[in-house]
Amino acid sequence: MSLLALDGPAVGGNLYTWLTDLAQQAPGWLDGLVTAWSTYGLALFALLMLVAWWRARAAADPARTAMVLAAPLVVVIAFLADTGIKSVFREQRPCQTLHTVTLEACPPLGDWSFPSNHAAIAAAAAAALWAADRRVAAIAVPAALLMAFSRVWVGAHYPHDVVLGLVVGAVIAWLLTRAARRAAPLVQRMGATPLRPLVAAR
Repeated sequence: MSLLALDGPAVGGNLYTWLTDLAQQAPGWLDGLVTAWSTYGLALFALLMLVAWWRARAAADPARTAMVLAAPLVVVIAFLADTGIKSVFREQRPCQTLHTVTLEACPPLGDWSFPSNHAAIAAAAAAALWAADRRVAAIAVPAALLMAFSRVWVGAHYPHDVVLGLVVGAVIAWLLTRAARRAAPLVQRMGATPLRPLVAAR
């Protein structure tokens, strides 16, 4: 039994149906691109974190390296927090409640909608990268926004689901990544151990 009930259609039903109807009228190639991004786009954030780690390692900046190394763990924590919120609100997927035709197959009953895990993961990765490497974040931030939009376009979430997902991911990641800066002395000590290739280019 959920602690709170959220009336998804009342909060974002009209905007959701407008966007999903628009998706049905869009060219097939556009829907294909958005659907592919919605399904596989999170892999880009893993690649961007790898690039940020490589750049931090080359720059020999212990604080920056500490934040980048913490980024994957930060994303996992943001995902777990987002999943915890889902278990409290237990909002049914809009495609289940509104019975709309969607690009993505409608998840089964009990696969809760609020907030969006995809949006939280993308926002957490983008926020962590923003704290550590603004150049890489210049790609990650718009990619996170596009991920959130795509989840509504394919019919998986209400707009408010992805908005809260972005907020949860970004806030948690920003706080934890900034805290990870304190591990800079540990990163420096690692440079004198066999783990040196993890934190320094040479």
